[in-house]
Amino acid sequence: MEVRRTVPVKLDVADSDAGLLHETISEFLWAANYVVDHAWSGEYKTTSKAELQRETYDDVRVETRLQANLVQNARNKAADAVQSVVARWKQGDDAGKPHFTAPTLVYDKRCATFNDDHATLSTVDGRITAEYVLPDENRETPHSEYLFNDDYEVTGGELHYRDGEFYLHVRTKADVESETADDGNDEHSTVLGVDLGIENVAVTSTGSFWNGSELNHWHREFEKRRGSLQQRGTRAAHETIQSVGRTETGRYDHFLHTVSKELVAEAVEYGCDVIAFENLTGIRERMPNAKKFHAWAFRRLFEYVEYKAEVVGISVEQVSPAYTSQRCSKCGTTLRENRQTQERFCCQKCGYEVNADYNAAKNIGLKHLRSAQKSSGGGAPVNVRLNRGTLNVNGEHSPACEGQNGSPRESPTLNEANGEAESE
Repeated sequence: MEVRRTVPVKLDVADSDAGLLHETISEFLWAANYVVDHAWSGEYKTTSKAELQRETYDDVRVETRLQANLVQNARNKAADAVQSVVARWKQGDDAGKPHFTAPTLVYDKRCATFNDDHATLSTVDGRITAEYVLPDENRETPHSEYLFNDDYEVTGGELHYRDGEFYLHVRTKADVESETADDGNDEHSTVLGVDLGIENVAVTSTGSFWNGSELNHWHREFEKRRGSLQQRGTRAAHETIQSVGRTETGRYDHFLHTVSKELVAEAVEYGCDVIAFENLTGIRERMPNAKKFHAWAFRRLFEYVEYKAEVVGISVEQVSPAYTSQRCSKCGTTLRENRQTQERFCCQKCGYEVNADYNAAKNIGLKHLRSAQKSSGGGAPVNVRLNRGTLNVNGEHSPACEGQNGSPRESPTLNEANGEAESE
């Protein structure tokens, strides 16, 4: 069985080389977006990599300083994104034109060399050497388990820039007989559903809540301070605004890093193979009272979960958010009236009453479950992970815990007095 793992490695990059990497990332993103624009220009979306190569390669080489292999990697990134959108359309999901903004750059073994303690990376002006910043050799880490394991072959990597630092997500693969994380048994595949919101930044199908009041308070306070400084209009005020902005971003990032770490830990604890989010495209329009800040925070949280989950072999997916807030996760009835308030969900058919965000999180998990079965032609069953047991596509709980009137019991509901999860 082939196993693939990705190991994020922090890089020590000289200032002059950092400038070259930033320029290379900028031109790489331009190239990928150019290919997407071309694929999107006709009546039918072009998904063939060979066709996109013929029609865009020369233009990109003229307009950028990227070497040939980086041009091809940009094309592949664009083609994969367009193919993903078309696949989601076929499943009946909404999806818009891809556009790349996150500072990333794809390397393969033709345009990068991966060594034990450093990598050489192609840029718009030759190659640079970036030293690895590695953890203590005496600790067991993904680096020792995969990067320095002779059984794993390095196949490429993706450069990321975040929080003022460069990270190289090194991809590896190996042929092994079995692995604990995968266990070679798809019957145990499990998804963790995650709902995003303003009052609760994240809620999982296992009933964990991450309150957003602190994040929203910081945003209001920083907005007030920024507005006061802007009214002064002095040079000192402008410099203070920049300093406040750095402090603000740092505080948000720390909060979102913490939430993402705990979300991934939740998935690991419950043996989940997939973490499913609602599709972030247009989330601000769908969510009452959401601001541009919230859309940014949700995207950043998703990115943090994605790269943290990748390290432990968990995939992160997005599903269509349609009707997840109106559908009853217990009986499947979908009515606008089911969502009575922002906090409370009450099914008009079966009477199931629960926190609305928790109900949505289960529905997000169920949507991924259905799409996975549809795309695999109804293959091995998968389950949505709950606080107690699992929920399958037919709405059946395992194990089935009997509650009042002999009905299946699951947890949790939300105790409105203190915001804690409790059994029904």
